[in-house]
Amino acid sequence: MSATNVFENGQLSLIFENANYANVGDATGLRGSTTAGVFYITQHIADPGEAGAQNTSPATWTGYAYVSVARSTAGWTVASGVADNDAAITYALCTAGSNTITHFGIGSDSSGAGNLFLKGALAASLAVSNGITPNFAAGTLDITLD
Repeated sequence: MSATNVFENGQLSLIFENANYANVGDATGLRGSTTAGVFYITQHIADPGEAGAQNTSPATWTGYAYVSVARSTAGWTVASGVADNDAAITYALCTAGSNTITHFGIGSDSSGAGNLFLKGALAASLAVSNGITPNFAAGTLDITLD
């Protein structure tokens, strides 16, 4: 079984843009949160897996910290069954160490284990070393529900 594009768009808009999802749930549909909040975007050096947390196979370069992105249309765009980041997601300058980032995650907490909601492989690995300010360019994190 596969989700239709209508369902994918509705769910992704509810999750990422905090948009109401009409005609699903009770008579008023599934409602966006009163306070939308943020997701925290993590970097991983390997696939954190289905049972992973935000700190499973984490980046370890000096200066690394999770970056927040608002659950709104300013943070994400949903179209054709895909949610994309609207702006670059920029991390702090790497001041020591190095990693090759192969995966990203989307979770609940600003640090530590946290709930990892979604994860994905990068289209191309991201090499991080001293003096590099790593980032995910706008539109490069493609999130689907298929």
